[in-house]
Amino acid sequence: MTTLAWKLNRLKLMGAPELVWRVQQLLQKKASKFGVGLVRRVPAPQLERMGRPFLSGGGGDTDVAALRAAADAVLAGRWNVFALQGADLGFPPQWNRDPKTGTVAPLTLGKQIDYRSEKVVGDIKYLWEPNRHLELVALAQAWKVTGERRYADGARLLLESWFAQCPYPMGVNWTSSLELALRLLNWACAWELLGGLASPLFQGEAGLRFQRQWLDAIYQHSHFIAGYFSRHSSANNHLFGEYMGLFVASVVWPCWPDSRKWQALARKGLEEEALKQNTPDGVNREQAVYYQHEVMDMMLLCQLIGRANGAGFSAAYLERLERLADFIASLMDVAGNVPMTGDADDAQMVRLAHDAGWHRYRSLLASCAVLSGRADFKRKAGHFDDKNRWLFGVAGMQQWQALDAGASETPVLAFPEGGYFLLGSDFGTPDEVRMVIDCAPLGYLSIAAHGHADALAFTLSAAGEELLVDPGTYAYHTQKKWRDHFRATAAHNTVGVDGLDQSEIGGNFMWLKKANARMIAHETGSDKQVQVFEGEHDGYTRLADPVLHRRRITYDFNKKRIVVKDILQCTNVHDIAVHWQFGEGCQAAIVEGQLHVRGQRRGLHMACTHGTPELLRGNDTPPGGWIARRFDEKTPIDSVAWRVRVHGTTEIVTHIDLMPLASPAASPAAAPAASPV
Repeated sequence: MTTLAWKLNRLKLMGAPELVWRVQQLLQKKASKFGVGLVRRVPAPQLERMGRPFLSGGGGDTDVAALRAAADAVLAGRWNVFALQGADLGFPPQWNRDPKTGTVAPLTLGKQIDYRSEKVVGDIKYLWEPNRHLELVALAQAWKVTGERRYADGARLLLESWFAQCPYPMGVNWTSSLELALRLLNWACAWELLGGLASPLFQGEAGLRFQRQWLDAIYQHSHFIAGYFSRHSSANNHLFGEYMGLFVASVVWPCWPDSRKWQALARKGLEEEALKQNTPDGVNREQAVYYQHEVMDMMLLCQLIGRANGAGFSAAYLERLERLADFIASLMDVAGNVPMTGDADDAQMVRLAHDAGWHRYRSLLASCAVLSGRADFKRKAGHFDDKNRWLFGVAGMQQWQALDAGASETPVLAFPEGGYFLLGSDFGTPDEVRMVIDCAPLGYLSIAAHGHADALAFTLSAAGEELLVDPGTYAYHTQKKWRDHFRATAAHNTVGVDGLDQSEIGGNFMWLKKANARMIAHETGSDKQVQVFEGEHDGYTRLADPVLHRRRITYDFNKKRIVVKDILQCTNVHDIAVHWQFGEGCQAAIVEGQLHVRGQRRGLHMACTHGTPELLRGNDTPPGGWIARRFDEKTPIDSVAWRVRVHGTTEIVTHIDLMPLASPAASPAAAPAASPV
């Protein structure tokens, strides 16, 4: 897509207020070339007004070996950046160089750089990731735990190199306010772990110069964020993260006259956006589960940092965080798998745990268990990990131990405002069957940036094994073919019409015409042998001959049988495809027009009343049969589509029978979670 086409599509999705604001932003950027609006001189900090510590743990009970290994790798110049594991970037690295392509971004005024251009910056996700400074925190943790000066000296060298290579406001690291905000969060953690004002790094004349240099950068970051918030159609998790960074900076370093103003602004914004961006029943409106995890983590960290400094958040804010945790707990199956609905970028706000088996969602539920006193969250989390040891300390561990997690699981089955519904049986046991059905809006605000064209798709887990899956994300700014494929209708367990997506792609983070889904029925009473979900969406009514897709799913939990009825209401001829994506551990085979799927612990038998099945696995052209558990890494999976040409309204019925295998593998309690996140 050309830059012009993207701009035209973007304009289509803006209202008059946003157009006015965009023009103001453009003028502000142009004026900054002449120094207008920039920090000319950072005021002297009032050091006696520093914030109080917020990390309750001292690190003595953490996995020291894993922490030391992580810190030693950084000092040795070995970095993990998405698909690049152990990449030799040097120490310190070249901060303006994309480690994937080798492209060096220009050191011109940051707001004048087109960070979307691969020719200019390479893959911006790869360039920005090290600049968030999660590795700085690892070095600071290692110093805190071991007392070895080389780790503290390494942290100082890392920062000094960044200050030298990325001077305010030059380069691509002074482009996105969210990136600055995440850097501030990690700086706040590192500052405390290194000893705050009493750090040995600040001793002597050279140490005081370094301290002032760091504080100057903190002020410049805060000033930049306050001048460039993401507003209107961009006011999604970016805005929340920007408020987070400004809040953290103004609480941890409240040492300038502007700090009070920034804190009030950020606190008000966080309170408002926590309620605005997340539905009352606990679903983040971006319709991307991984981004829900990110927003929850930001809410949690802001609460802990604020509470330690007498600036905790309202009951409504905390209640909304608890509802968000309810949703994650309901999605998570008995083995810890969480559907990869919507976009995911593998981001962590701050990395405090370093063991290989660390689980993002379980860690977050453990935090919410302590924060909310919820024993059911403890049951789902299962473990009080190193991240929570750092955040909550001994007192938090005692609260965790006091929670009785012995009760059986009773997940919330309906999130009508968020648009997700569950069917299933034997939750939390080795015989569990868990289906998560997507009947949600495409995404948030006019661009729906992180949504996928997955209306009426569902995932299926049995005995803790993912059988029917959402394939994830894989790509963002680059590799357009794969960016489009992983969010396409054909990559999800739903119905495609005439080879089109339910919603129309307008750019990498933009949708034009959007499918609207609604729930018709959801029946899950304990007195019923058969559970029912029914919903419809209007994504294909935009066609010359409109097609309305209605899907009815019934689950007989005694027979372990699922029946999916897809009704396509139309008048003329259309090519229909009923798509299914299977987990990595599944092997699919077509036998006499029916499908036999063998997993690790369970199997499926699928039969369809219409069409001919087509099996894909790791296809490049056309793309199909892939899953991406991590950003920029994809793995072949079996994918099947039943294809049929219909004339007029047609009902297509798919029968899915769950079957135990003759020699099942280990129980889900003993098996590792299939999803690394």
